[in-house]
Amino acid sequence: MSNITNEGLILACSAIGAGIAMIAGVGPGIGQGIAAGQGAAAVGRNPGARGNIMSTMLLGQAVAETTGLYGFAVAIILLFANPLLGKL
Repeated sequence: MSNITNEGLILACSAIGAGIAMIAGVGPGIGQGIAAGQGAAAVGRNPGARGNIMSTMLLGQAVAETTGLYGFAVAIILLFANPLLGKL
């Protein structure tokens, strides 16, 4: 344990935090898959409402994707901009 520097510890914890932040991409992926499946089923039941169904589905998917993008942004900040190193 005496060989671990403060900088090394911060970098290691930042890498672990970035990995945990990337788990945030799992939820939007599952949600978008479910939304696409339900949208396809709805269009199959009522082909005349295709435009309304597709626009609503795409808007919902765009909103769901922001969660994954926020997690990705946090991971990139922790890996490359690392604001914690300036505190040493």
